[in-house]
Amino acid sequence: MADRLVERAGPADAEALSALDRHIDPAWVRRCLAAGEYFVAREAGEIVGFLRFTWFWRTMPYMELIQVREDRRRDGIGSRLVAAWETAMRAAGAELLITSSMSDEPGPQVWHRRNGFSESGELTFGRLQQTPEVFFVKPI
Repeated sequence: MADRLVERAGPADAEALSALDRHIDPAWVRRCLAAGEYFVAREAGEIVGFLRFTWFWRTMPYMELIQVREDRRRDGIGSRLVAAWETAMRAAGAELLITSSMSDEPGPQVWHRRNGFSESGELTFGRLQQTPEVFFVKPI
């Protein structure tokens, strides 16, 4: 197994993350990078996974997206990304991590629980998102 490195992403990762994180515009990827809101997992210098977060109410870190390359899933990469994020957020003074999953996606919910998160409630967003979003929290 190649050596793995999990670290905060930097400006040099903008092009690769723009290709991988197709949920947001490349300009927003650059904004997130400038704000330090990405962590990446690398193998042999290549990004095999990333975690993007933001600050809910500017005080609580919220994991917006975690993605691991399909052929590298179930190998602990996502958990290592969360552990690095948790360590950095604790150092930044955060006391709680937040994340969420669609209510009809049991697999991600199991993964969140396995990584120490507990269910906190769910919301629907009208016609924008009729399937409830389940929120999870983890005190740190």
